[in-house]
Amino acid sequence: MKSAELDKLARRHGISPTRPSPDNREVAISGETKRKILSALKIDVPGAADHETGTPRREPKPAAEKIATSFLPDFLSGTRVWGVSLQLYELRSARNWGIGDFEDLADMADLLGSLGADFIGLTPLHAPFLADPERCSPYEPSSRQHLNPLYIAVDRLPGFVSSPELERQLASLRQTNLVDYAGVAQIKLRVLRDLWPAWRQRSVIDEAYDPADFDAFITQGGNSLRLHALFECLSFSMVERGAGAGWQRWPADFQRFDSAAVAEFERGHAEDVRFHMWLQWLAHQQLMQAADRAGKAGLRIGLYLDLAVGEAVDGSATWSEPDIYVSKATIGSPPDPFAVDGQDWHLAGYLPSAIAAGEMSPFRRMVSTAMRYAGAIRIDHAAALRRLFLVPLGSRPDGGAYVRYPKDRLLQILAEASAEHRCLVIGEDLGLIPKGLQDDLAAAHILSYRILSYEQDEKGFKPADVYPVLALACISTHDHQTLAGWWRGADIQARCDHGIVPPDLTERHLEDRKRERRNLKTALKAAGLDLPARLSQARASDETLRELTVGAYRFIARTPSLLAVVRLADLTDEKRPTNVPGTSDSYPNWKPKLSVLLTDLVSSPLLKGVTAAMREERPRA
Repeated sequence: MKSAELDKLARRHGISPTRPSPDNREVAISGETKRKILSALKIDVPGAADHETGTPRREPKPAAEKIATSFLPDFLSGTRVWGVSLQLYELRSARNWGIGDFEDLADMADLLGSLGADFIGLTPLHAPFLADPERCSPYEPSSRQHLNPLYIAVDRLPGFVSSPELERQLASLRQTNLVDYAGVAQIKLRVLRDLWPAWRQRSVIDEAYDPADFDAFITQGGNSLRLHALFECLSFSMVERGAGAGWQRWPADFQRFDSAAVAEFERGHAEDVRFHMWLQWLAHQQLMQAADRAGKAGLRIGLYLDLAVGEAVDGSATWSEPDIYVSKATIGSPPDPFAVDGQDWHLAGYLPSAIAAGEMSPFRRMVSTAMRYAGAIRIDHAAALRRLFLVPLGSRPDGGAYVRYPKDRLLQILAEASAEHRCLVIGEDLGLIPKGLQDDLAAAHILSYRILSYEQDEKGFKPADVYPVLALACISTHDHQTLAGWWRGADIQARCDHGIVPPDLTERHLEDRKRERRNLKTALKAAGLDLPARLSQARASDETLRELTVGAYRFIARTPSLLAVVRLADLTDEKRPTNVPGTSDSYPNWKPKLSVLLTDLVSSPLLKGVTAAMREERPRA
């Protein structure tokens, strides 16, 4: 194929001709990359010479229309609210089974409602690989259409009876400082399998778990639920055979859901498939109960659920619906000053041609799955509404390219689904954002995501009053240290310790942090906030940093942004970060638990100080 023809075909299918470089130049995308991306998009490149007839044409772009607007609760027109963000698994309680669960979530809602909060922000609750529980990143799920059964509060199920031996095992799981996912999964699934026969025979009757609701759940779940449950059964079977939990390592005749071998397996494991559908129903019921408790506790928004930008390449979703996913490239990010080689997140993304296709498109099904439980959802990597950076399999990230997605249609779907479910939408608009996207999101009433340490310019930290109204303001996320850790430079040291950043660059970052500390003090003082006199260096005392934390949250609360979020890890002064981006085996990402029990949170001086500040700055209307 001639170069000009290849370029034309690439443009036609939304492949950007250039990508950015760390030194802010535009680098041309090679012909080889274009061919690989076109193949990943399932475009027939070899026949492209006669693509005038052989390749489907892109529909003419319609005339510009008014952007569809997503739902905003009426009460937000006259007030600003606040909530708390956390990881559900990190919660400690005297009754859970070594991992935070849906009952802990309901208890947290009761606590936060009493403190005046209006929402609880959660990292994704998507379905993981149950047969390989150590694959625990909530941002690399097996499926975004289904829930994580490890969050089921088994002790709250009708028919459950404990034993001294079980209590001994659970006490051991509770005492660990890291979630023992394998141990938790083994015990929960064992007990759930013991409970299943009585539920299957309908001998367990309870108002909250009506068997008729289970039947309706299966009917509503359709093929998506059945295939996910079938995948889980196969995944456990393949782990026993040594093939692994992900389908790409399975024998060829099991790698497609519609093969004769899979059909034969399903016929022989029908009861086990139904068991895994039951697990999804239990998770659904308990999450609905937690959402109901949040409403009754006075949280006007309730649960705020996060949506991952993609799914595992070898999980339930890509196995069940292979035709809607990019197959030969994964989602990543181009080279930039903080990741000079670029990034490959090894996530599968929807095909641009499939993501919004049909009345119940893949995108609509995904967002609706979360919205039925939530008063707010967060779109991780909101740039994906317009474009994704795809890295061809076998290539380095600098061999990837941006691909355009149907932004207007995706915004329309968000508007329709959010109105149906009365759910507001937040877009994580950080990093490399295409020009004009933030304006489009604002026009669509999708809240921007503003992190204190990112809100800086050449003059220092931006004043509170310049934050946008349509935004969520916060100090940090699961990918950052606490504010105290940031002040001490723990994030910089962690990147050095794990080999993410070389020592010479670390020294420069430490010098930059000195300037940032000075600038933060200046910004807080300019906002009229009192700071501790001893706040003069990185080695400030714990007491001094607690005072700083309260002051910084007052600053965030004073922004005009509709939502402000307090990170629970800040309130418990956690020293161990949730996640160190860029690490895998060298740090136990997504495993650290909180250092205090849920019941002891109310006596935390930091919790008292910060929540009192939030109530004073953002009183209930």
